[in-house]
Amino acid sequence: MKNQPKLTVVGAGPGDTDLITLKAIKALEQADVVLYDALVNNELLGYVNPNAELIFVGKRRGCYRYQQEQINELIVARGFSHGHVVRLKGGDPFIFGRGAEEMEYAAKHGLEVAVVPGISSSLAVPAYQNIPLTKRGSSESFWVITGTTKQHQLSNDVALAAKSSATVVILMGMGKLSEIIHLFKEEGKNELPVAIIQNGTTPEEKIGIGTVDTIEEVVAKNNLSNPAIILLGDVVNHRQQLLQVQQEVALKEVV
Repeated sequence: MKNQPKLTVVGAGPGDTDLITLKAIKALEQADVVLYDALVNNELLGYVNPNAELIFVGKRRGCYRYQQEQINELIVARGFSHGHVVRLKGGDPFIFGRGAEEMEYAAKHGLEVAVVPGISSSLAVPAYQNIPLTKRGSSESFWVITGTTKQHQLSNDVALAAKSSATVVILMGMGKLSEIIHLFKEEGKNELPVAIIQNGTTPEEKIGIGTVDTIEEVVAKNNLSNPAIILLGDVVNHRQQLLQVQQEVALKEVV
């Protein structure tokens, strides 16, 4: 007997398979169909119900296996033909993940809907590099902004964020890096620390550290590209400060 048509939108986390939640694993175990993205670690598919249908609907910049409208239609069609559809998305599905749009479409077509939050790359990727988004005395708040809007333009919020004292995290922004840096230079923040982290929390992780003035040279030298996050703020310095403390403690122990 086919299960009740249902969509569960599941956040897979930023890349490290250990960062998926227990609730997400339970959803995969109960799935009849799993639609998964390009940024999802394939090792997570090992948790899927062995009788479930797996469908890769991955999207990367400039390469679309399925258009969003096709994914929406596929969710509904599989919901009615198979039952429980799990839409597995990288990071958190409500942080620039279009999970809300998919749930709304499914609900309009009669599917029960649910969401399992995931750990967003905007939080976890800096943390894995010992960079806190807030730190007493350095940052009282943080912005998380998409680098590219639906119209393929840089978000106007970046200019507003550049005027603030907050930590700024920009996702999907590598193609707009020069524009982003220009906005921060206009605010006189040439010496503001910047980190760019590619493939965060995975074995392929790469990082470049610089300032607003130097980061583009760092990117070129280290051949950094998507998928990556851009992080601007004084908190970037915590990484080096922590390393220095650890080195000083190690030296004392040797002496």
